[in-house]
Amino acid sequence: MQLIKAIIRPNKVDDVKEALEKIGVAGMTVTEVRGHGQQKGHTAVYRGKEYAVSLLPKMSIETVVADSVVEMAIKAIATAARTGEIGDGRVFVTPVAFSYKIRTGERES
Repeated sequence: MQLIKAIIRPNKVDDVKEALEKIGVAGMTVTEVRGHGQQKGHTAVYRGKEYAVSLLPKMSIETVVADSVVEMAIKAIATAARTGEIGDGRVFVTPVAFSYKIRTGERES
């Protein structure tokens, strides 16, 4: 099993969700996050004053998939989230040794 964590633009969450559903990925966790990469933020004007916005709103999507599905899931996420501009996001993949179902206590590896 592999944990896939994708940091993407907020407006791309539904597209990524649909792309993952098409390849059979059922479960995911979506979290609102803030951060920056190459973008380094931007300036904004509020009530006539300019200020720097260094942490931009992003969405984090996490899902655990079988090893056989990892490459398809990464491709689905990247394709659905891509706009071609700086700030499209990143995908991280981490091995998962095992997990437990809380309700039943069943261990899955």
